Amino acid sequence: MKNISINSAIKSGKILVSDGAWGTFLQQKGLQPGECPEQWNLTHPDDMREIARSYINAGADMIETNSFGGTSFKLEYFGLADQVSEINEAAARLSKEVAGDNHWVIGSVGPTGKMLVMGDVTEEVLYDAFKAQVIALEKGGADAICIETMSDIDEALLAIRAAKENTRLEVICTFTFDSIGENEYRTMMGISPAEAAIACTNAGADIIGTNCGNGLKNMINIVAQMREVAPDIPVLVHANAGLPEIKNGEVIYPETPGQMRELVPLIIKAGANIIGGCCGTTPEHIAVIKETINKYTK
Repeated sequence: MKNISINSAIKSGKILVSDGAWGTFLQQKGLQPGECPEQWNLTHPDDMREIARSYINAGADMIETNSFGGTSFKLEYFGLADQVSEINEAAARLSKEVAGDNHWVIGSVGPTGKMLVMGDVTEEVLYDAFKAQVIALEKGGADAICIETMSDIDEALLAIRAAKENTRLEVICTFTFDSIGENEYRTMMGISPAEAAIACTNAGADIIGTNCGNGLKNMINIVAQMREVAPDIPVLVHANAGLPEIKNGEVIYPETPGQMRELVPLIIKAGANIIGGCCGTTPEHIAVIKETINKYTK
């Protein structure tokens, strides 16, 4: 399948499956609080391959890279700002080694934590940080850039521009929304799904969508609102395994693979073209998503 672009596969009528959570896996493998997840690309490459392989074996058509916090702004917290290229290249290369020629690798790019509106950083400096990351991800073998968990349109648009101007890759951009009322959703910066969809489409994103913050049930309405204002662009969903709960001092995500099975047809009807998972999702969740899509599209 991977001899064509993600968009071409979608235009041919396919509903694609993405992977699930990486952070959950890393914690299970021993990542400690305060430790840099992205550094594991250099220090624990076998673990990175194992995570990627588990999702491929579960049926994912595409896998992400362990590079969510791979900008210089995030890495400098760990004293690793001078290793942006090395860390991001390794992240893409490790996923590529597992994905091979038949699956896509989507390079994860998360928010920097800097606020343009507060004057924390200039647009030029922010652009350059995204530029360095996406160039390294492409060099490592990524097929697309996935700008994700965004809340600020201005930051997202700078990341999209950096990817479009400095790589030849397809560009995905997803936002995280909170429920503020019945069928009403906003990002931390007050952006609605419709506003995010319009802005990203106009900026040249190849795929738009939503990730994190919600289980698959809430994502149905979010996708529908995006689809209403952006009827032609592909939409990706990376949902949490439900809303997080605290049990015995630990954060858990309660949505089971069986519960996801019931919701997948509804998210497809709402307009999703790519379905995967975020926090708390496992290869078992992805396998159920794949199985359900296969039955739905027969």
